[in-house]
Amino acid sequence: MPCIAYFGPSGTFTEMALAKLESTGVFDGPVERVPAPSQGAAVELVRAGQAAGAVVPIESSVEGSIAPTLDALAVGPRLQIIAETDLDVAFTIVGRPGIELDEVRRIAAYPVAAAQVRMWLAVTMPLAQLYTSASNAAAAEDVVAGHADAAVSTALAGARLGLTTLADGVADVDQAVTRFVLVTAPRPAPPRTGTDRTSIVLELANEPGSLMRAFAEFATRGIDLTRIESRPTRTGMGTYRFYLDCVGHIDDAAVAEALKALHRTAARIRFLGSWPATAATGTPPPPDAPGAAWLADLKKGVADL
Repeated sequence: MPCIAYFGPSGTFTEMALAKLESTGVFDGPVERVPAPSQGAAVELVRAGQAAGAVVPIESSVEGSIAPTLDALAVGPRLQIIAETDLDVAFTIVGRPGIELDEVRRIAAYPVAAAQVRMWLAVTMPLAQLYTSASNAAAAEDVVAGHADAAVSTALAGARLGLTTLADGVADVDQAVTRFVLVTAPRPAPPRTGTDRTSIVLELANEPGSLMRAFAEFATRGIDLTRIESRPTRTGMGTYRFYLDCVGHIDDAAVAEALKALHRTAARIRFLGSWPATAATGTPPPPDAPGAAWLADLKKGVADL
């Protein structure tokens, strides 16, 4: 039974995402779930060979990309994303038994969760001070430990710890979604499906036009970029790496050509993977068959092309 790490402890949305991946047949059979205290720690268990994969959150429709996950994938030995899943995200406010919502004076929350319910907290619990927790499930554990009266958490974590549900379905934005990915050691990409996502990390020369030239490798080939983000390299002021997602698969000729071109010109390129997207987003890359057939005829010496 393979070990799959996840951003824990038990009761987080990430564990729910792992369960969803299990139910959709991403794994060959049952897995052993191994909680890790952070996204980076989950990823490092894969690098150390102590887990066959790790499930981590990578993007929120409300708060954008999850920086600790991006940073963990950009440095260290290369890992690869092979699958993803989306979860609708709304939070449960859980409290110690016997407390009422208007009695809460300290509420524990993971920073990403707090950002997604800040308006609800300001209106509903204006007297409550925020206590920062390591994850959504850890926020519930902080209530049990006496660090807070209540927590922005999940129903699963609250039930596991015997806490009282004070409010359910809490979110500032309706239909908020978080995307989670399964990360493994490098391997051949899953087969092309026609609804795929490819992700890379770029480090470019610090010179005029370098970013524009990188983008042009996609634009001139009709490849749709669906995410463009920069993060500091932490090596000095003004130095950044760029995270790019595009529609398509490494087995699509246009995507492969763009990656080869970037490999020739970028200071560093890291391939994070090509994998089936949960939903079609953007425009697929153009087919290669007509151009390939035309080129083959040229090589054969066919006239009137």
